[in-house]
Amino acid sequence: MHHLNWIALSIGGFLFFIGLEYLVSRRTGKNYFQFAESVANLNIGIAERLLDIFVTGLFYFFFDYIYRHFAVWNIQPNWLTWFLLFLATDFVWYWYHRLAHEVNILWAAHVVHHQSEDFNYTVSARITVFQAAARCLFWSVLPLAGFPPGMITALLLVHGLYPFFIHTQTIGRLGILEYFMVTPSHHRVHHSSNEKYLDKNYGDVLIIWDKLFGTFVKEDDKEPCVYGLTTPLKSHSFLWQQFHFMLELATAFRRATSWKQRWNVIFGKPDDIDPAIRGQLETIWLRKTESRKQTKGQRIYIVIQTIVSISLLFATSLLEAYIPAGLAVFIVLFILVSLVNTGAILEQKKWFFYLEYARMMLLAITCMVYFQHLYVFVSVLLFAGLMTFYFSKIERSFKRWLFQRA
Repeated sequence: MHHLNWIALSIGGFLFFIGLEYLVSRRTGKNYFQFAESVANLNIGIAERLLDIFVTGLFYFFFDYIYRHFAVWNIQPNWLTWFLLFLATDFVWYWYHRLAHEVNILWAAHVVHHQSEDFNYTVSARITVFQAAARCLFWSVLPLAGFPPGMITALLLVHGLYPFFIHTQTIGRLGILEYFMVTPSHHRVHHSSNEKYLDKNYGDVLIIWDKLFGTFVKEDDKEPCVYGLTTPLKSHSFLWQQFHFMLELATAFRRATSWKQRWNVIFGKPDDIDPAIRGQLETIWLRKTESRKQTKGQRIYIVIQTIVSISLLFATSLLEAYIPAGLAVFIVLFILVSLVNTGAILEQKKWFFYLEYARMMLLAITCMVYFQHLYVFVSVLLFAGLMTFYFSKIERSFKRWLFQRA
């Protein structure tokens, strides 16, 4: 067991603090958690953490390649260089984060982090693998300067923990720390869609960069923060949350009549994209159904699915060195289909059961491949046959139970 990935234990730590924050908010009579928002937030975090298992190593090798071939200096680790690396990392983050709000192609990766109309620890999970890749490109200046990849990776792990704790409304102002650290109060401003708060407080750990470059705004008790996008997304579809702005950019690019306009679509500001495009795309892709109140059965099933996805994520992360590549692919597909399916259930889409069927068939194929025994083979064929033969009846029963539909 020498090759366990102990970073997987951080999943349990995050869940502990999310649960603690929920209990504190309930005890103080504040409603900081909406069921659908929290589930959607966790789903995006599960996907990012799952895909990171496969791409994080690539980031390290990317840093290592730059360091070995192009490093300007050869910086050795000591207390001073660790401190300089921390400052450089936080400074680069500020400019990545600022540009991610000002440049469309970067906003397409970052917008997911700002979609939730809640603000709690689950929102910190709203990171996509696209955003992770974009940040990696910015941080590539660190090995170019001469910081060793091992130092960079170690600091990024620690540096990445702090932002989790500033996504909360349960912590007020923090006295003297407000002057130089990014606090929950500062970050509440950053996630707000109020006009006076827009595009402010980009810092990750230190707020000094915002004060230095004129992007700092203090939280005003007289103007409570309103969270989410300036035009609310109003959808918990996993796929739509991930790709809606990319589709908006693609549509605007296709409609552009000159190369200058196309350049502005990619590298211009998000405000320059025609806001009517999203509504047109929603009509094509979302086909919204009649809104119904969430049922008890629906909530129970979604909670079970989410627990299963998190458990599989934890096991896959912890045991990644021991899991065969083929089995890892099956697990990833199963979790991703589950996440899309959860979004479909939250939206009460009629086609969600086709994803249920796909998940069951994935399980059946996995059992046949990795448990090669006659009894398993016959049992799986029988199960798949019954699921297929009684598909319509099972679908109707499932919908009645989940959505209380006749």
